[in-house]
Amino acid sequence: MANTNSAKKATRKIARRTEVNKARRSRVRTFVRQVEEALASGDADRAKEAFRVVQPELQRAATRGVLHANTASRKVSRLAKRVKALSTATA
Repeated sequence: MANTNSAKKATRKIARRTEVNKARRSRVRTFVRQVEEALASGDADRAKEAFRVVQPELQRAATRGVLHANTASRKVSRLAKRVKALSTATA
């Protein structure tokens, strides 16, 4: 248990930040899942649109420190590759 006032305040700050980060992480996962579902259904247009939405969300999460920059970049790259493969397969 925190003893000093500054330690107590730090604990409160960490708790608030944790809640915000959980919400951001959940939001990113939701958008990624939408792309995954569009890819699974084979709907190229929906996948492209979902990818256009998820890309800035992933980068924003990396900027805010919720995800590591390389993790966000890797996820964007892999999703882009799959969306492109689906688009060329249906075209």
